[in-house]
Amino acid sequence: MQLVVARIGRAHGIKGEVTVEVRTDEPELRLGPGAVLLTDPASAGPLTIETGRVHSGRLLIRFEGVRDRNAAEALRNTLLIADVDPDERPEDEDEFYDHQLMDLDVVLADGTEIGRIAEISHLPSQDLFIVERPDGTELMIPFVEEIVTDIDLAEQKAVINPPPGLIDDRAEIVSSRDDGHHDDDQATKGTQA
Repeated sequence: MQLVVARIGRAHGIKGEVTVEVRTDEPELRLGPGAVLLTDPASAGPLTIETGRVHSGRLLIRFEGVRDRNAAEALRNTLLIADVDPDERPEDEDEFYDHQLMDLDVVLADGTEIGRIAEISHLPSQDLFIVERPDGTELMIPFVEEIVTDIDLAEQKAVINPPPGLIDDRAEIVSSRDDGHHDDDQATKGTQA
């Protein structure tokens, strides 16, 4: 299976180094010296990583055969693609690769079907499952432990415990003043158009 692990940015310096936008949780494994990566466009590669270092918070990489700024700049915006065994799992048992989560059925704890994972969006604060519902609408589910309670790859399902209002528009509204009856004046305040 092929996974995009990085995108080449601009050239850095005059000796062929490039900045890299990392798209993997395991850069030390996927982008280490000696790694051979396919490219998109394919005509740019394959590329073999010669050296890598972090400078001012950015990963800088030099590829074998790329010795000057012009050659490095020619690689700008090229995607770096790693061949990954489809059965490979991240080291942490609570982590998953995107391809393992795609198309999982999303269900409630009682088995009620919600939909299937159609896309995974990686945001700075958290990841989101974009879930396609049976009626064709989409739903965004935050991939956080409090909501996604179980990922069962063998059963091909993600079990969720959504807070009120996440799945439907009818959020539960609980009022501490709700004692079964209302004073007429209270009931009409703020409701007139």
